[in-house]
Amino acid sequence: FFQLLFTESSVTSVLYKTMAHILSAVAGSQQDVVPTTRALISVSDKSGIVDFCKFLASKNVHLLSTGGTAKALREAGLEVMDVSEYTASPECLDGRVKTLHPKIHGGILGVRGNKDHEAQMEEQGIGKIDMTILNLYPFEQTVKGGGDFSQCIENIDIGGPSMLRSTAKNHAATTIVTSPDQYDEVTKCIEENGGTTLALRKRFAARAFSLSAAYDSAIANWFTNQLGEEKPVTTRVYKPEYPLKYGCNPHQKPAGISSVLNSKLPFEVLNGVPGYINLLDACNAWQLVKELREATGLAAAASFKHVSPAGAAVAVPLSDVECAAYEVTPEAAKALTPVALAYLRARNADPMCSFGDFAAVSDIVDEATALILKKEVSDGIIAPGYTPEALALLKSKKGGKFIVLEATTDYDPGEIEYREVYGMTFAQKRNDVVITKDHMSQIATAKKEAVTDSVVRDMIVASICIKYTQSNSVGFAKDGMMVGVGAGQQSRVDCVKLAGNKVKTWYLRQHEKVLGLKFKAGVKRQDRVNARVRYIEGDLTPEERIRWEVQFEEVPEPLTTEEKNEFMNKAEGITISSDAFFPFRDSIDHASKYGVSYIVQPGGSVQDPQVTAAAEEYGMAMCFTGVRLFHH
Repeated sequence: FFQLLFTESSVTSVLYKTMAHILSAVAGSQQDVVPTTRALISVSDKSGIVDFCKFLASKNVHLLSTGGTAKALREAGLEVMDVSEYTASPECLDGRVKTLHPKIHGGILGVRGNKDHEAQMEEQGIGKIDMTILNLYPFEQTVKGGGDFSQCIENIDIGGPSMLRSTAKNHAATTIVTSPDQYDEVTKCIEENGGTTLALRKRFAARAFSLSAAYDSAIANWFTNQLGEEKPVTTRVYKPEYPLKYGCNPHQKPAGISSVLNSKLPFEVLNGVPGYINLLDACNAWQLVKELREATGLAAAASFKHVSPAGAAVAVPLSDVECAAYEVTPEAAKALTPVALAYLRARNADPMCSFGDFAAVSDIVDEATALILKKEVSDGIIAPGYTPEALALLKSKKGGKFIVLEATTDYDPGEIEYREVYGMTFAQKRNDVVITKDHMSQIATAKKEAVTDSVVRDMIVASICIKYTQSNSVGFAKDGMMVGVGAGQQSRVDCVKLAGNKVKTWYLRQHEKVLGLKFKAGVKRQDRVNARVRYIEGDLTPEERIRWEVQFEEVPEPLTTEEKNEFMNKAEGITISSDAFFPFRDSIDHASKYGVSYIVQPGGSVQDPQVTAAAEEYGMAMCFTGVRLFHH
């Protein structure tokens, strides 16, 4: 008599040790090029399949097929044998059993050059199948199309994954083809080599196993969701699209960009070679301008640097003083198209920080917009399209290296987004809230009539801008453009101070003494921008002053503190937006120094009454959106 006590873990360990049996490799011959003599074809996506099979037939490949695929090939004049005829076993159970037969899987899995396998295959009348061409039942499309539980279950492929895995496993001799985008490569390989190479078969097998993993994961996730339980596993399969020179830094190699398998990238590269940070900027900037367009109905633009906007704007006409500050003649301003106007404003929010930016615009880029970009120092642009004239101009920029991306306007990124950090995978619902005028309906202050349509527009511009700014963040807007962005500070009041200094610089660029600076001929545009900013800041070192003064025909008189203060006292009509609630009134106190008349923030702090009282004291109107916009 024995008494055995097991903990759950020890039982699991004993069972595993008892049941585990690792198979040994089956010996066989190995050859690089394998001619294709028989192919099995069963596809739901029939794109290109007829031409591909005509090519195989021209190489004397015996074609086996099932159902609708066989019908399509016969109608194209091809000689095809039905799988049911080949196996002498008819399809049954409403087509649920077609290919699950020893003559199919034996023909695929039999190890070439293994005497025992070959003897068994001959004894049982099993012929070799050298290539399998298949797609899986459209399970995910059925789910997306609103299929009910029973219909979704019926669209779970059984025979397809079985053949896929069998063919991929035996890739030493068999070729698995799972997508129409592989047909040309197989055709070329057979033409050049007389068969498929081992290298091709390995790559196709790897892709097939990835497809199988993604397919089963989609089924498992969907089935679990039907039960209302936590997902047992999440599998995401990526398809490498192209390598990148490096990641964030030159020593971070290798680097690359991938798409989710069976999906596509949200853009197409029309020119140049984008880098890691370029693409981060592009995808964030594109979302920003797309949402601004949707929310305001106006052409929108953004100027991005290091995954935060230096500026963003919608198409609002320029005043005469803005024209002077941005070096645009009134006549030229009148000729600006909406998209050109939007980018001109976005770039001039903070032209020093926009140096070397990545631009994004919501509308098709026209020649007027391309001409503005051509004279600026910029890395690239993403837009929904380009006129031929604009594209030609942009392709010639930077010696042909300017990056031009065309956004996929109907791209669906999915509801859930994932990120890997230090070996962990984070998942969250995408921040798909688009800030609109409806979010500005809760006015917390007494001056409700002050929140006009133009104010709401600026509140939307500022709020969508900070949605795509590294948190903590605040943003100041006026006349449809950002005039100060404070990004990535741990303290909210520091965000206000940082952005406020940018507002001050933006305002003072319109001071008559700044507008009157007389530069020497030949001073470059960006050098003029930088010189104006340093003139406003006024804290030049003696060494710096020597180099600064040589840019002018005559050395300018300083812009005094008194002159700056007097000019800033006239500032008004600025909107400030915060990505989270203001925890104390200090942010409002500081904002009052920069002409802030309007505030938009999520609200929800225990200090809301104190902050509201501060806004009332300064005569500001404030809206609560109820939506926090942290971005990390």
